[in-house]
Amino acid sequence: METTTPSPRVDELPAELESAQSKLVYLYVRATDGATATDLQQALGLRKLAILSVVGSLSSRGLIEETEAGYVAAAATTDPITA
Repeated sequence: METTTPSPRVDELPAELESAQSKLVYLYVRATDGATATDLQQALGLRKLAILSVVGSLSSRGLIEETEAGYVAAAATTDPITA
């Protein structure tokens, strides 16, 4: 019998996320504890220009932060249980 590891769970999305693309990008970054633009492009099947537009918007809203390694969920949006 194969056991599975539960996936990280994000219970609530910030109310300011309106587009499907912004929700996908935000959820992916949260669930994977960070991602590069290339990671997002490959995993979500979105064009890089769309990814860069979305991460710019999420960053300006304080929902994600850009680091040297890629994009991560902003400290204020991390799960308080695991933070």
